[in-house]
Amino acid sequence: MIVSAGLPTCMEGMMYPVPFASAADVVRIAKQAEVMGYHSVWGNDHMTTQRYVREEFPTPPNFWEPLITYSFIAAQTTRLKFGTGMLVTPMRRDIVVVAKQIATLDHLSGGRFILGFGVGAYREEFEALHPDWKAHRGDLVEEAVQAMQVLFSERSASWQGEYYHFEDVEMFPKPLQKPLPIYVGGNNPNAYRRAALYGQGWLPAGMPIEHAREKVSQFKELVAEQGRSWDEMDVAMQLIAYVGKTHEGALERFRRSQMYQHLVSLSASTLKDQAGTKHEETNLIGTADEVIEKASRFAEAGVKHLCGTYFCADSVDELLDQMQVFAEEVTPHLPS
Repeated sequence: MIVSAGLPTCMEGMMYPVPFASAADVVRIAKQAEVMGYHSVWGNDHMTTQRYVREEFPTPPNFWEPLITYSFIAAQTTRLKFGTGMLVTPMRRDIVVVAKQIATLDHLSGGRFILGFGVGAYREEFEALHPDWKAHRGDLVEEAVQAMQVLFSERSASWQGEYYHFEDVEMFPKPLQKPLPIYVGGNNPNAYRRAALYGQGWLPAGMPIEHAREKVSQFKELVAEQGRSWDEMDVAMQLIAYVGKTHEGALERFRRSQMYQHLVSLSASTLKDQAGTKHEETNLIGTADEVIEKASRFAEAGVKHLCGTYFCADSVDELLDQMQVFAEEVTPHLPS
């Protein structure tokens, strides 16, 4: 089972307190993830502060743009991969510029970039950035990946769609990796349908095990319908983790975390189909043995990758400590 760690690029005020991680801290976390043996780090993508965060914190959070952050991290690491979990393509209006940035980053990193993209949890961000752009974000996401694949594959690329339009673009170099790994984020059926059509992985989040089993089975059927190999497809589940010395201590720490409050906020958007689910049961909260058992059940349900695992913490030092505990006490005991 692949294990990767969440990188706090845009998590202040949502998953972590304000302030939480400086630019130097973000780089330090990535470098330590490489030392600890994590496969990759995954940062999220926000451009402006959400309303509920503004109401809770008097100071605005710092959001570090993931692609530029990764270019800096790439120069200070050698093995670590880095993925966007997720790059919110509807917030980026010029898809040619995005494709050029991605291809450049893939070359500068020596082929260590993974493109995870999706709709985004907060429509209010999209409306703040593009108040005059009347668009369905799901359709925008689908068209974005179609247009990027044209740019990544054709010498002279042209596209005329509902939202994007370019003509005779000779965009070189193409990404170093062939194909560039593309993961589609989201819990609804459209997400794994897009993954089966266009991607190398599906990136759901915070899904109960039995729910995951059902959705993975449906995803597998879609992959087969496309004539694609299941062995080449990743199921990369994003979960929250806290490894405590006791079951009760781990639960208490999780329930008073900023991360728990973030999950409550997502109950009206990304996680609305999981009403009534206890977050501590869905996520990797407990002793090391309990976390191993739960992660193994996810593996048995078809999850191949604990992707961008978000560790409960109030400080960077606590985050690094949890990453170390997980790497030493949990990862070696997961299914291979």
